[in-house]
Amino acid sequence: MQSNGTLCEQFSKIIGGQPGFAGGKCVSTINRNNIKATILGKRFRVTSSFSFESLNKRTGRALCLGRAAFLEKEVNKFIAAIRNQGIKVTSVHNEWLFERPRLIYINIETVDRPLVFARKVKRALDAIHR
Repeated sequence: MQSNGTLCEQFSKIIGGQPGFAGGKCVSTINRNNIKATILGKRFRVTSSFSFESLNKRTGRALCLGRAAFLEKEVNKFIAAIRNQGIKVTSVHNEWLFERPRLIYINIETVDRPLVFARKVKRALDAIHR
């Protein structure tokens, strides 16, 4: 079995994010540099993060989570693409007041093999650009 560090790097590479560890879990962060957002008139860096933890060494499955930021026009495409792959959408909400443009956050969860989850997330992210 590969180390969690190597697995985290592969996970992040598939998603297209930066790998890291927070609280003992692998986290891949994507900067949405194409979104020029502000809060109260000040520049705000828009990020999405996907993670896995509680990896079962026998089955290779883990708790896989995501918190992703979208423009309003991207929300329905992402939700459809993620649900079509069997991943639960657990919340759709905004987090900020006075941000421009309006950002919508979507939280997702499943238990899966981390690299399988990463490929599913990548397909859903790619769907918003079609």
